[in-house]
Amino acid sequence: MKEMIKNAMILIAITVIAGVILGTVYEVTKGTIADRELQDKKDAYREVFADAAEFKPYEDEIMPADERYTLDEEGYGAVDIDELNAAVDASGEVLGYVFTVTTSEGYGGDITLAVGIRKDMTVNGISILTINETAGLGMNAEKVLKPQFEGKQASHFTYTKQGASMPDEIDAISGATITTNAFVNAVNGCLQYYGDLL
Repeated sequence: MKEMIKNAMILIAITVIAGVILGTVYEVTKGTIADRELQDKKDAYREVFADAAEFKPYEDEIMPADERYTLDEEGYGAVDIDELNAAVDASGEVLGYVFTVTTSEGYGGDITLAVGIRKDMTVNGISILTINETAGLGMNAEKVLKPQFEGKQASHFTYTKQGASMPDEIDAISGATITTNAFVNAVNGCLQYYGDLL
């Protein structure tokens, strides 16, 4: 009995010490992690709108600051607009908008993108913020899907497995239809929001 109590006390002590160490590490690193995430986001905005001088948070009664907007009514229930920024030039003129959008339809979970859309609804660029798809398949989104959207003007994109023949068609990643669908829906959600609300 004494041996069991001794072992239990040792386990409790180890658990408490490990918890204190983990808590300390978290407190020490959380600021650095937050700074890194913010810098990654700024870099992504610059990637999708290189000609913008700055990015100003967009806020209205539809999308209050720091509040996600779920596109349920538009048929994109798995797509959330996390943030919206106006891309403005040096004179303050709005060139378009940068969306931070998350879709939960990815094969490996959530996919978060920064999507730049010009005022004429041209997709200016896409930057992948988070993705956890299958290596060699869905992870090819960076080189296969991203370039296909850039510079294209459409109100809605579709994907095809037979080779894109129309301006609003995107070639699916071979063996990664789920990832392709999630990517296309995320971009379409941004276009839907833009067309309906902006």
